[in-house]
This record gives sequence, structure tokens and C-alpha cells, in this order.
Amino acid sequence: MLLITIDIVSGGYAVRRKNIATMKIGNITNLADISDYVVDGLETENALVGTDQRSARTFVKGHDRRQSVWPLIAKAADALAGAEFSES
Repeated sequence: MLLITIDIVSGGYAVRRKNIATMKIGNITNLADISDYVVDGLETENALVGTDQRSARTFVKGHDRRQSVWPLIAKAADALAGAEFSES
């Protein structure tokens, strides 16, 4: 499983770090060369846009595992961007 955390570091000061989102990517096809993944996303409450904490689950299908991790993260982020989130 990959775990991606997204933090805001206000003013560049680590003591002001705040987690705003997490993404978990898990292989569901037994590590095949061409694999499918489940993607879980969680966003914290965001007063700026008026949303409560929310989450979504989506999938990436047919990803070639024999490449850098970045294309998988990009596909997972794109899938989450189009996913329907529910308040948690």
C-alpha cells in the first residue's frame, strides 16, 4: 500500500504544519505486471470552501507496475478528483 499525505506548512514553519488530505493506494490484483488498485481519499474539514471532513473510494484499473510511482499517483489523484465524496 502507498500512503500519501498532504500537509500545508504555513509560512514554511514546520510547527504550523496541518494535514489536509490523505490518499491510500492498494494493489488488488496480486502484484500483477498490469494491476488494478483501490484508492481511498480523505480530506479534512475546509473552512475556506465550507466543506466538512469527507472521503471517497475509487479505482485505477490496468496500471503498468513496471514504471515509476508517479504515474500511479497521478492516475489515483485524477480518479479521486472525479469521485463522489461523502461526508464522514
